[in-house]
Amino acid sequence: MTKKILITGATDGIGLETAKRLYSEGHTLLLHGRNSEKLAATERTLADTKGAGLIFTYKADLSRLAEVDSLAEAIANEHDQLDVIINNAGVMRVPETITQDGLDVRFAVNTVAPYLLTKRLLPLLACDARVVNLSSAAQATVELDALRGKKLLLDDMSAYAQSKLALTMWNHTMAQSSSNQGLVFVAVNPGSLLASKMVKEGFGIAGKSLSIGAKVLGRAALSEEFANASGKYFDNDKGGFGAPHADALDDRKCREVVAAIEKLVAAPT
Repeated sequence: MTKKILITGATDGIGLETAKRLYSEGHTLLLHGRNSEKLAATERTLADTKGAGLIFTYKADLSRLAEVDSLAEAIANEHDQLDVIINNAGVMRVPETITQDGLDVRFAVNTVAPYLLTKRLLPLLACDARVVNLSSAAQATVELDALRGKKLLLDDMSAYAQSKLALTMWNHTMAQSSSNQGLVFVAVNPGSLLASKMVKEGFGIAGKSLSIGAKVLGRAALSEEFANASGKYFDNDKGGFGAPHADALDDRKCREVVAAIEKLVAAPT
């Protein structure tokens, strides 16, 4: 059965490769990107391949919470139901690290935006829908003041690792709060040092095939092996489910992170 799948950050890297894979299988895709020209190019690329699903495109800057809200509203206005959300968009090394909302851009894009987008789209999710959150092998203890934008993080990798753990922590809490609803919230490390723009710019290496990440995201979105994986962490470096950073299994710490995010998304933008 074909599905309706939202992929953020779908114009580059793992997101684009995942879109190609899922479109070739006949699924309808909602593609998010920051750049209209790249979205149009992605749509043309997919349309030239073998696929039976429809393609919808949405432009939004996920570093701006107001645009995340607008993205969710645009999707809700055009669709009655979603089967899968793949929160793929992410950043690590950028020229300007503080957003217009006053947040570290890594926390804004990698943690807060997918949380807000998912919360806004919850009413659209099918009863057995899945939310696939792109985590990472890089996870570091979250400094709440940094998440809140009250402390400046000077190291790109530290900010990235904290943002990815924070995402893994809200995935844990959201899975717990939805445990009786049939929804699946799963955090996935798609594989370290894949050939994404982020890896090339951040580490100066070519990286491994993006198909490694696209394949596991497709499995997380659709395969039976992930049907009961809500709240779990899949580590593609090890090829199976495993333990994330210990903080992502600590209910109290997870609730503290979620409370901090909730204050951010509740604040006027």
